[in-house]
Amino acid sequence: MRRKESTLPATKVSASSFPLMEIDTATDGFSNRRIIGKGRLGTVYAAVMPRGELAAVKRIHPRLVLENAGFGFSPTIRRLSLSDHPNVVPITGFSEAPGERIVVMEFNGMLSLDFYLHQNPDGLALLDWGRRMRIAAGTARGIEYLHEVAAPPIIHGCVKPSNILIDAKFCARICDYGLNFLAPHEREGLVGYVDEEYWIGKKCASKESDVFGFGVVLLELLSGRRSERGLIVEWAMPLIKGMKFSELLDPRLVPPSDFKPLIRLARVALACVGNCSKNKPSMVQVATILSDLEMGLTC
Repeated sequence: MRRKESTLPATKVSASSFPLMEIDTATDGFSNRRIIGKGRLGTVYAAVMPRGELAAVKRIHPRLVLENAGFGFSPTIRRLSLSDHPNVVPITGFSEAPGERIVVMEFNGMLSLDFYLHQNPDGLALLDWGRRMRIAAGTARGIEYLHEVAAPPIIHGCVKPSNILIDAKFCARICDYGLNFLAPHEREGLVGYVDEEYWIGKKCASKESDVFGFGVVLLELLSGRRSERGLIVEWAMPLIKGMKFSELLDPRLVPPSDFKPLIRLARVALACVGNCSKNKPSMVQVATILSDLEMGLTC
């Protein structure tokens, strides 16, 4: 018997192509007043799109556009935009013109984990132990989706707190996934979030380099410290191996009554950053452990 149309599973529609003039209008001519972020790939603007919806517009740096002029930007963005997961920020559109490459993403006033952890003094008070654990688990599920569910698999390429957005319900959502092709040899903003094997090899992002970056994110969540170009790994590994968890934990954080989940989270971080690529856990393994820890939180 033929199913009713309404019962058929929904299919994600790929990103829309926008004329550059519409993007220009939506950002008030890429006004400085519209800037909500700057990173290794480009500048992000808050935009009001033609239908009135809010969006985040990432304008890729002109130098990177020139360096990747022959790369299939539009097909790649269309493929990435098919990603559909609650812990992944949707890509809704793009624009391509001479000297311009633009990615349009969903925007609901979300702020980055980097902002909450390191920039806003009031933001830190909002990140109690339970929320940090939920952010860790949600981020892991988002990366797991990109690695194991998306077809073909999507390598993020630069997993770090500034690429993890936090919505109004403190749900973590991964952004900037799959865009590493725009800056494969760019060290700025990447050092400290990929392991040494990345630089020794062909400087090609991999699932393993994403796992390392996620481990660094866990260390930042646990300690409240910045990565500082990888110094956090050198500082944290001896503490975890020596079971000195009270020294590892962010001193501004009220410690949990039960230290066992914290210890388990720290050991997951150690496995992500301390092993060589072939011995790193997969994001399936990591997400399973962290989701289990999240379920054990008292509401």
